[in-house]
Amino acid sequence: MSSITPLSGLVVIEIGHSIAAPYAGMIMGELGAEVIKIENPRTGDAARGWGPPFAEGAATCFHAVNRAKSGITIDLADPAEAAKLKKLILDRADVVVHNLKFGALDRFGLSAEALLAEKPSLLYCNLGAFGAVGPMRERPGYDPLMQAYGGLMSLMGEDRRPPVRVGVSIVDLATGMWAVIGILAALAERQRTGRGGLIDTSLYESALAWMTIPIAAYLVDRKIPARQGSGVEMIVPYQAFATADGYLMVAAGNDNLFRRLCGVIARPDLVDDPRFRSNKDRVVNRAALIAILDDIFPAQPIAVWRERLDAAGIPNGPMHTVDQVVADPQTAALGIIQQLSAENSAGGPLSLVGLPLSFDGIRPSFAKAAPVLGEDNATWADRNR
Repeated sequence: MSSITPLSGLVVIEIGHSIAAPYAGMIMGELGAEVIKIENPRTGDAARGWGPPFAEGAATCFHAVNRAKSGITIDLADPAEAAKLKKLILDRADVVVHNLKFGALDRFGLSAEALLAEKPSLLYCNLGAFGAVGPMRERPGYDPLMQAYGGLMSLMGEDRRPPVRVGVSIVDLATGMWAVIGILAALAERQRTGRGGLIDTSLYESALAWMTIPIAAYLVDRKIPARQGSGVEMIVPYQAFATADGYLMVAAGNDNLFRRLCGVIARPDLVDDPRFRSNKDRVVNRAALIAILDDIFPAQPIAVWRERLDAAGIPNGPMHTVDQVVADPQTAALGIIQQLSAENSAGGPLSLVGLPLSFDGIRPSFAKAAPVLGEDNATWADRNR
């Protein structure tokens, strides 16, 4: 496969665990950076055990966010080993990225202040829990906690039902992405000035960034948004409906699409109903309109509705399960699910989702599988003799 390496020549030291910092390191590694993952020699990254399923002795979760890296083990509690890591950073690193708890690296001489004093060109990225300042800065944080504390969970599920979380580690992954965005911006600045610096992001800030639209609305009308299930508070109808054989997402996102939808469901009378004439009216009278549509869509299977909606130019799509997503022709056409040489626990090739980026029509290919714990210790030892 063709190699896309826009970050070739960049050396990244990732002192990461779980999801956020490892995801940031993986993105940079897939884009061509040399990423060296640092792990505790006794236990390694806890995500290695987050299974089943497993592949090559580690959880598939670990493989998903740790490919494209070298791996070495360092016992930071050993001053000699901590000193060797510091030397590696000062000698070779362009970027340090970590998500250890607040202040954890300071006692090992690996704080941003200490390293930048000796290497002003270094980019040092903290991925914290609640942020670098404020009364919560020293508290630990995890993705579900941040979905709750940052307000995301208050928007999930249905009104007057128990809270639910987004089913993937969306805050962790977003924080890794924001770290990369910050690092790339700082790299551009370093190219102009020659100086590095400190980049801070956090799980809580990433959760707040996901809340951009509902917070903007609240700051105007001071209304706490209700949970809308599969729907959207400011657009109606824009949600999934039960059909004869499954759920279908229907996105009639403007007045013209709503008029077309009324034709598809053979209810032209709804177009001029004063309750539904504009999107503003439909939002106010959401319950009445959704009740009408809930009675209509179960009459036909998904395939029939899709054909009719497609003919009318109304965006729609079935609610896919993971197996359907993997088998979908569009997924295959994108080539985003790629194979590694490693094997999974069932004996077949390990397949993972690649980066959602292409350059001149070419998606970056997998550089290498996630490292075995301490895989590159010998190479690192040779370089530091």
